[in-house]
Amino acid sequence: MTNHPVDVLIIGAGASGAAIAWSLLETRMRILCLEQGDHLQDKDFPSRREDYELARYGAFSCDPNVRKLKQDYPINSQDSCITPVNWNGVGGSTINFLGHWPRMKPSDFRTRTLDGVAEDWPVDYATLEPFYNLNDENTGVSGLSGNPGYPDYSPPLPPIPIGHLGQTLARGFNKLGWHWWPSDVAILSKDRDGRQKCVNAGTCDLGCAAGAKGGTNFTYWPILENAGVELRTNSRVREIVVDQETGFATGVLYHDADGKLLEQKAELVVVACNGVGTPRLLLNSKSKLFPEGVANRSGLVGKNLMFHPLTGVAGVFDEPMRGHEGPMACSILSQEFYETDPSRDFVRGYGLHSGRSTTPMTFALGGYGIDNPIPWGAKHREIMDNVYPYMAGLTVVSEDLPEETNCVSLDPDLTDSDGIPAPKITYRLGDNTRKMLRHGEAKAGELLLAAGAKQVLSKGDDSVWWRAGWHQMGTCRMGDDPNRSVVNAWGRCHDVKNLFIVDGSIFVTAGAVNPTSTIQALALYIGDRIKTNIATLFD
Repeated sequence: MTNHPVDVLIIGAGASGAAIAWSLLETRMRILCLEQGDHLQDKDFPSRREDYELARYGAFSCDPNVRKLKQDYPINSQDSCITPVNWNGVGGSTINFLGHWPRMKPSDFRTRTLDGVAEDWPVDYATLEPFYNLNDENTGVSGLSGNPGYPDYSPPLPPIPIGHLGQTLARGFNKLGWHWWPSDVAILSKDRDGRQKCVNAGTCDLGCAAGAKGGTNFTYWPILENAGVELRTNSRVREIVVDQETGFATGVLYHDADGKLLEQKAELVVVACNGVGTPRLLLNSKSKLFPEGVANRSGLVGKNLMFHPLTGVAGVFDEPMRGHEGPMACSILSQEFYETDPSRDFVRGYGLHSGRSTTPMTFALGGYGIDNPIPWGAKHREIMDNVYPYMAGLTVVSEDLPEETNCVSLDPDLTDSDGIPAPKITYRLGDNTRKMLRHGEAKAGELLLAAGAKQVLSKGDDSVWWRAGWHQMGTCRMGDDPNRSVVNAWGRCHDVKNLFIVDGSIFVTAGAVNPTSTIQALALYIGDRIKTNIATLFD
């Protein structure tokens, strides 16, 4: 390993870092990726062990505050109703995401124009569409073409079967005349490119041992490593270094596996650390030129944090739903209430997502890291015998409008194992979101009854799932105005001409769908813009 200067330095080996590295391969530039975690081999996934479910509550938890591994950084979320979750390692959170793969809708990019809220994106759906399609091919996406909720496109593989649970709920949607469609998923329905199709193990969050799930550890990284991209693991970046005369980034300071502080120089720096890790890094990169953090002259680094606040409603049916069979996030998606409706008391909307249920022990312990364990004793027996096998649920996935008071800052006391300040989350649900969730809960209950449920189970309050901060967006948003955004329309920081950001932090709005498909489409688009503008890239 040497620290000779490189052409492109990418910080983070997850969804966006891998995608932009692939896009830049054809330039033949020397590309280095620094990843703070390790390169976990598939033979070491918990999904290969008999006690796999226990890993959800320890070293393979989605919550870094539970895992507490060396490569993790703690997150202070005491002032938030949602805590961020992630995975640090090659593949990033695509290691333990569930593979749900919807695209954002055209209206998501024009909320100011259409609905008078938030801001319009400087790009639109049509601009990103070819990159959505390219990424679907690279990832191996399964789905059904012809969804009337979108401009026409065709996933490369047939859909994963929706199962008895999905068929039951679909009948309810049909009865009410509401939109539904089989979910697009980054999970193979057929063998492809040396990867095995889904084996219905239901261990998507514990590392897909079959290689069916489209994490970048299985999709982009084998190609990148074969092409000579250097991947340096156990390398935690401390700060981005900026030349005080030119204002250009010269590289980074990072800690190696032994904690030693090293410098890596680069001509071009790309940040791909997610919507919490990226503002944390920028805010910690202070200098005389950027006393409030690099690329932060707008004061918006860390501001406008968006999640997707979630709540769930379940129905208990007369026959077993067989919900534990198949991939966890794969069933059906309804966008009946996705767009603004003037008759409602909120703007924008939400999706009703139906996934499979979890395995028995995980259900008994409260679900996928979200709720409290079910009672012990006779009540436990009653629930496991007469409720769990017969359940089918809907998750209300609400759009989260940007608010500057929802933010990521640096904690004054908490640090990671290298002494780098930890992120502090300040987040409150907006009134619009609360109204949206209440509406979604009521409509989900209505749907379940229409589908034949004999009992509907819901919280019936304003609480949202705590450990549901998978989707972290908006904290370094893109825009044309340097005073109202951090990066321009193709990911370049307004303040530092050779510093790019490609992860979910550049989102302007959140939509009401899982963001990974859009994150990678944006990364491919930004890579394309870099190649197109290579002769005048730093002008």
